[in-house]
Amino acid sequence: MTDAERKLWSVLRGRRLRGYKFRRQHPFGPYILDFACFEHRLVIEADGGQHNENTSDGRRTAWLEAHGWRVMRFWNNEILANAEGVTNAILRALAEADVVN
Repeated sequence: MTDAERKLWSVLRGRRLRGYKFRRQHPFGPYILDFACFEHRLVIEADGGQHNENTSDGRRTAWLEAHGWRVMRFWNNEILANAEGVTNAILRALAEADVVN
């Protein structure tokens, strides 16, 4: 894992984020999801420089969305510099999913 992934996983693992269960590096279809909350069908991707203008990321996101998932992408530097903001964005997405479910 990258430093950003380790930092994010320290927030998400063991139901530390308000009891939501996340899996790390979980296979789904042809992809490996960085972090996934299956209950709310939310995928969190931590992206480094290799994802800059990467067209396969768009195809991956489209495939996941077609299968009922919501995908959130955060740059590694954003996770490292603003972990609280990233966490709050994830919590908002989970709260929105709670309303729908």
